[in-house]
Amino acid sequence: MSIQFGTGGWRAVIGDGFTKANVQRLAAALARKMKDEGAAQRGFLIGYDRRFLSREAAHWAAEVMAGAEVPCMVVEREAPTPLIMFAVKYYELSYGMAVTASHNPALYNGVKVFTKGGRDADESVTRDIEDYIAALPDGEIPAVPYEEGVRTGKIQIVDPMNPYIDAIIRSVNMDAIRSRGLKVVLDPMFGVSKTALSTILITARCDVDVIHERRDALFGGRLPAPNSKTLIGFQSFVVENGCDIGIATDGDADRLGIIDDRGKFLHPNKILVLLYYYLLKYKGWHGAAVRNLATTHLLDAVAAEFGEVCYEVPVGFKHVSGKMLETGAVIGGESSGGLTVRGHIQGKDGIYAAALLVEMLATTGRSLSELYREITERCGAFEMVERGYRFSREEKERIHQQVMADKLLPDFGRDIQRVSYADGCKVCFQGGGWVVARFSGTEPLLRVFCEMSGEREAAETAACMERFLGLEGRNIE
Repeated sequence: MSIQFGTGGWRAVIGDGFTKANVQRLAAALARKMKDEGAAQRGFLIGYDRRFLSREAAHWAAEVMAGAEVPCMVVEREAPTPLIMFAVKYYELSYGMAVTASHNPALYNGVKVFTKGGRDADESVTRDIEDYIAALPDGEIPAVPYEEGVRTGKIQIVDPMNPYIDAIIRSVNMDAIRSRGLKVVLDPMFGVSKTALSTILITARCDVDVIHERRDALFGGRLPAPNSKTLIGFQSFVVENGCDIGIATDGDADRLGIIDDRGKFLHPNKILVLLYYYLLKYKGWHGAAVRNLATTHLLDAVAAEFGEVCYEVPVGFKHVSGKMLETGAVIGGESSGGLTVRGHIQGKDGIYAAALLVEMLATTGRSLSELYREITERCGAFEMVERGYRFSREEKERIHQQVMADKLLPDFGRDIQRVSYADGCKVCFQGGGWVVARFSGTEPLLRVFCEMSGEREAAETAACMERFLGLEGRNIE
């Protein structure tokens, strides 16, 4: 099976596409690319999460790098993806990688590639890697056994956890948090956020509980994505234990989900809006916001309220971070729970975002629900529904022809302001509201997002698109 990168790196089913041979081919292609660019001597960094075969795959990649005479650093501990991105920047490397499939189901694993500064590899880089993979000669790929590589110094064991934690501590108001004595509960979802996040919060004198902290390659039988369905039990825990906030992170800790003090799930759109509003109003920052096309337009309204702008980009955090770098934006994020803030790494970091949310509670002395109500009173109400559908190969071809080639649309019963085909099909309506249909770049799903002034209106508009695509009654989310 060929290696193809999507919006969040390369992901494949373990034992099908995700195999030792493919991991080795990917590492060999990266080694050749680095040599051709004169970047090999700077070295390469590899980290891994808690998934099945993640540690082994990191070793397979390191063995190939050592065989290609490329100096290789390995973070020899289960590590959050944002820590790996931070480490690429910290060690001033040109490339690095994390072995992870992020929030995908347990039968998946994969690789995220990072470039200079700790950024997600953009499409030009990933296309280049795919070309290098295709050009690899047949035959065995040279590799140095892992233990021998460590013994000879070709593979260096590193641990950037303390510098990463220290960088976050320097970025948040720890004194404000210490003054509040907040009670926080963490749910790493059997992933890798516990050490970093609990250390930060305990240092800030928070009362911290942790659930689902052990390693479980099956993630307790749940999808390791912090959403309204997977966190139902977590909501009860927050209320029953009188917590100020519940913080959950996905499998590799680059996304987060929040439960407020009343036990309500806070949609990632609201988290993004809250933090942007907090940075502008309470911390006095200035600058734009960046969101992908499936993320709330309330962010645009907040930007306009403070005389700023909000930029829209295609799905994929590499587009968000790229636009932030270009515009000097304050914050960038997406409705799936990933965000970053200016001055930190140029990629998603659920751990840093969680620390900043706790700072917000401490500094303002107000609950999440109170702060969000303040925002909607100033900027208006926005409600979103999200749906996901599985499809056959024939259905994918039919839908692509229907929507992207023939550019057909249903009768929504409202005037259309504009239609964009930059990433799927996004329809914006006169007077506000929008709906988008696009194929996921990380899972075999078609996704429909719709945002209107009311939830019922959003659900009806999403259902209209669903019927038009011939997927009625097949929503799995």
